[in-house]
Amino acid sequence: MFLINGTEQRQLAASDRAIQFGDGCFTTARILAGQIQFAPAHIQRLRLACERLCIPFNDWDLLAQEMASLAQGKADGVVKVILSRGGGGRGYSAAGCDSPTRILSVSARPAHYARWQREGVTLALSDVCLGRNPMLAGIKHLNRLEQVLIRAGLEQTGADEALVLDSDGWITECCAANIFWRQGQEVFTPRLDYAGVDGIMRQYCMRQLASSGFRVVEVNARQQALAQAEEVVICNALMPVVPVRQWGELRWSARDLYQFLAPLCEQINQS
Repeated sequence: MFLINGTEQRQLAASDRAIQFGDGCFTTARILAGQIQFAPAHIQRLRLACERLCIPFNDWDLLAQEMASLAQGKADGVVKVILSRGGGGRGYSAAGCDSPTRILSVSARPAHYARWQREGVTLALSDVCLGRNPMLAGIKHLNRLEQVLIRAGLEQTGADEALVLDSDGWITECCAANIFWRQGQEVFTPRLDYAGVDGIMRQYCMRQLASSGFRVVEVNARQQALAQAEEVVICNALMPVVPVRQWGELRWSARDLYQFLAPLCEQINQS
């Protein structure tokens, strides 16, 4: 099901800047027991992205109501929200683009996440690196060609997810997830100042770790850092957290971090 500006339809104007330039942002939220999990955080993510991209969207209460309506009555599922600058302007100019487009869709939650949680996943190092751009780093904008190419490469391997570096060789994220690794009580996650997506579940996990016996540290790290890890986990708003069992010749069986985070990430948390 798709809602475009509040109307159930699947047609979008060819002049919309989401199509013309990928000029917009999005978020993907989990439906849990008829509610949008972390709904305020998803709205805040979209607000931040619109501010960064100078998209004049202001109907936040209406958007939140539409998201909640799509979730109502569903035990589990996914709501995706796209905000486009809309139509107008000439060429790259956004002059006159004062009517942003909102696109909402609802779908089933991927069934394989339950198996991943039980069995853990394998990683493959991606040949595609993320470009470094501090103006776009962290937000979930519509320009996802890097992830499309990462996914295409991943599908040529037998792995479940990709370990992705930026163009300077720093560990950044996975194709569709953030990454943490643990050494003792210290938990590391990549800095995202220049590339990558600061995921809703990443933010939540960091808050939970900050008030626990673990110590979370954002770092610039090379891929060799994983060789020192006792445990690796990945996360996104839908998984929500999954253990990594293997990357190349490295194997991990410890589950301390995963067992701490997993039950917390299944709560219907509205913050």
